[in-house]
Amino acid sequence: MTAAKKQTKPRGSVQDFSAAAECLKTLAHPVRLRIVQMLLHGRYTVGELAADCEIPDNVGSEHLRLLQRCGFLDSQREGRRVYYSVAEPHLSQLMACIEGRFLTE
Repeated sequence: MTAAKKQTKPRGSVQDFSAAAECLKTLAHPVRLRIVQMLLHGRYTVGELAADCEIPDNVGSEHLRLLQRCGFLDSQREGRRVYYSVAEPHLSQLMACIEGRFLTE
């Protein structure tokens, strides 16, 4: 009879996942998921993102602010326009998982 392999626990604790849970809550909104999906394919302004999501610009700005607060997005001013882009490279893997599970052709 062979001895059972000792399992190694993954690193981290419940407390370590607190910030992750807060940021995942922020992502857990259809408009914010669509914004992230769009930004994974290019840079967009608030107006462009709001138009695609069929929401007013001020509502789009609030969604972008929440995503930036979690460190998911960057913004860059060019003249009078502000362009948003993805700052967190792991979002592409997360979005691929979501698209694979929930988007059907």
